[in-house]
Amino acid sequence: MKRTSPKPARRARPPKVAVWKFSSCDGCQMSLLDCEDELLAAAGQVQIAYFPEATSTVVRGPYDLSLVEGSITTPHEVERIHEVRRQSRLVLALGACATSGGVQALRNRLPAAELVRLVYASPEYIETLPTSSAIADHVQVDYELRGCPVNKRQLLVAIQALLAGRKPTLPTFAVCLECKRAANVCVTVAGGQPCLGPVTQAGCGALCPKWGRGCQGCFGLSESANLDQLRAVLRRTGLSDAEIGRELDRFNAGARQLQGGRP
Repeated sequence: MKRTSPKPARRARPPKVAVWKFSSCDGCQMSLLDCEDELLAAAGQVQIAYFPEATSTVVRGPYDLSLVEGSITTPHEVERIHEVRRQSRLVLALGACATSGGVQALRNRLPAAELVRLVYASPEYIETLPTSSAIADHVQVDYELRGCPVNKRQLLVAIQALLAGRKPTLPTFAVCLECKRAANVCVTVAGGQPCLGPVTQAGCGALCPKWGRGCQGCFGLSESANLDQLRAVLRRTGLSDAEIGRELDRFNAGARQLQGGRP
């Protein structure tokens, strides 16, 4: 009887990951690129199928995971995000732009046509939507990662968890707790500065208070945010209601928690 050698087991195909940019500054993609050592370690575990910021290589979908940076601001982007969703098993929205419309959502307060006329010399060539909106306002999103930009460690945790079929375990408490853990002096209590730390989701390591500045709120509202109490505290620092509204709007003007809740 002729003996045959067993065929080698087929290696499982590594998950295909794509990174997409919409209206944004590229900051969240740069956070991913900043994970240099970690990306090298993951090189054999995932296939970077589409990531123009990092490589000219393009591998066609479908994709196991799509990372989406940026908000939706044009009719073309609406069509494009639906196409991304159709090609992706999982979608991870990255950063303030993708999760709440970002800084550009500040324009949502005024008529888009008026702003286009003020900014562009030839407004007739500009095609835009009335508002800047989050990815989840247009398609199903499997997970949202906050920040402007996102925390690179949280980004790696989220990617690994989603590809492993589980929900990422990330903090939902406020920046104030990060300040306490770091033994930072409270800039509001000790210095009378306005600070959004009591209502802002943790993730930045309390970066601004660490250097003696009030939290700017770039990670968005925490789950337990008490906006009424925060407004009372900020009024005592000398801010008017209009100024408080601008502080809350800076990075996450389109956040659902803020809609209808402005002073």
